[in-house]
Amino acid sequence: MPPAGRPIPLRPLLMPALYDPSTDPSDMRAAVRAFPEHLAEGWARGAAFDDADLDPAVYDGVVLCGMGGSAIGGDLVRGIVEPTSPLPFVVNRGYTLPAWVGEGTLVIASSYSGGTEETLAAFGDAIGRGADVVVVTSGGEIVERAAAEDLDVVTIPGGLQPRAALGYSLGVGLRLARALGLAALPDDEVEAAFAAARERAVANDEDADGTLARDLAGDLSDAIPLIYTGVGLLEPVGMRWRTQIHENAKHPAYGNLLPELNHNEIMGFEAAPEDLLRRMHVVALRDVDDHPQVAKRFDSTCELVSPLVGGWTTVESEGGSRLARALSLIQLGDAVSFWMSVHKGVDPTPVETIQALKKTLA
Repeated sequence: MPPAGRPIPLRPLLMPALYDPSTDPSDMRAAVRAFPEHLAEGWARGAAFDDADLDPAVYDGVVLCGMGGSAIGGDLVRGIVEPTSPLPFVVNRGYTLPAWVGEGTLVIASSYSGGTEETLAAFGDAIGRGADVVVVTSGGEIVERAAAEDLDVVTIPGGLQPRAALGYSLGVGLRLARALGLAALPDDEVEAAFAAARERAVANDEDADGTLARDLAGDLSDAIPLIYTGVGLLEPVGMRWRTQIHENAKHPAYGNLLPELNHNEIMGFEAAPEDLLRRMHVVALRDVDDHPQVAKRFDSTCELVSPLVGGWTTVESEGGSRLARALSLIQLGDAVSFWMSVHKGVDPTPVETIQALKKTLA
């Protein structure tokens, strides 16, 4: 297995250029750096759920409805609480809800803008079925609909791209999970994870060669990133890496899970064109709680695949709690995607193709 956090040197490492503020006029760099403060504020705002009339004993499950940056916080909460939650926690990306959702279900409508059409449709579906509904948003139409139904609303600050507001939505979601008894999340554990996140934000922001975020960004900017994780805690973290590379760096990224990819995807390297394989760079995100067989599979997969592709980097999560370890890799992925945008010379903030698609649908 290659050393944690460093690529196998199968092709030249491409270092990102120094930061030029003119290519980042909306200051996505500051938003990435502010993640820990957003997280702490989201946690504080989520205290509204501590006194809410939410009795987990009456629920058959929790469903978070959202899209894009408003949904990934729910995915991360699910990954963190999965080993302890007495209730299924499902993230619903779409216009309608599963058939089992009804009067015994808690539905969280998460829309940063308050106008996400899929979430508004699912919100109406939940109301029609008599589910308990709470709302997390920065404002917009969903606030008016929630007021008409006399629902609990937690408002988070606006003015950011939804993906850059992850700290707020994740903090609120974690506080709600604790209020529901889905995970213990004691104050000292949360405070320690937040403190480590603040230190990490400074390290990941360092504008110098030799830092993992900068170096990995340079390597991936000329590659096709493949983000691999085990099932469980890091599954949604891998998704976050991919979507941040898509939106911040305007760059393709793909991924899969172990052990599943060992039953299919691993064959895709066997007879692929060599020039295509040499453009691929695997980033293996690993956690101390990966199943022992998954750990063995990572090592064996690396032995088989790394000689074929352009690079393989293994990154281990850091921290004593599931929350801290998830945050360590979320922050690294966000920083890598930002430094990729710097290396490519693209503005990380606009998502013009997404906006064009929305106009076409409207």
